[in-house]
Amino acid sequence: MEPITIQQIAEGHTLLINKPYLWTSFDVVNKLKWLLRKPLGKKFKIGHAGTLDPLATGLLIVCTGKNTKIIQGIQDAKKAYHATFYIGATRPSFDKETEIDENFPTAHITENLILETAIGFLGPQEQMPPIFSAIKKDGKPIYLKARKGIEVIVEARPIVIEKFDIVDISLPLIEAAIVCSKGTYIRSIAKDFGTKMNSGAYLDGLVRTGIGDNKLEDAWEMEALINHIQEQVTTLNLE
Repeated sequence: MEPITIQQIAEGHTLLINKPYLWTSFDVVNKLKWLLRKPLGKKFKIGHAGTLDPLATGLLIVCTGKNTKIIQGIQDAKKAYHATFYIGATRPSFDKETEIDENFPTAHITENLILETAIGFLGPQEQMPPIFSAIKKDGKPIYLKARKGIEVIVEARPIVIEKFDIVDISLPLIEAAIVCSKGTYIRSIAKDFGTKMNSGAYLDGLVRTGIGDNKLEDAWEMEALINHIQEQVTTLNLE
């Protein structure tokens, strides 16, 4: 990766980061805030352009300084993912955040059925978001109620799936490369994928590989970025 100076971050920079597993998007932003608190002060501008679930890894874009003005444009860009579905069971959260609540038959599932089901997802459609999501209702994320077992009502949202390629079938796992519009929940795709095959499914793993023209292969590993910034802070004697 090309070196980034603290001065560049202060003026305005777009950081491509490979979000670590179990970190929230806010964890990444807060860590960078903490590292830069001395040289840049507590009020310097920083924010992420599109939430990535804690159980997912992959491309997270963080903007600083004047570049925070382009966050909305980045959020509106299409997203690319490498997703792994587990076929034959469901979970309330549609991913591994919650325990399996039901098992389903899979003996009828063939490679042709899987490929045909994937093709059926292409194009514009209405998607029902998971109740375990950061969608806000009455000013609060709905997952707060969902985790307490409180009933949450969500409305379907328009999305577009541009690409849905099955890249590996090793049942009960299926791997897929997906390109979709903003606001698309891959967890919901996993759940709906199982339903359309008269079975069940949940999201077993997820990597965001691209946002617009930005690619994961160009991203900083979080540990490397932390060390890079910390070295500059130490050199400037600003700890």
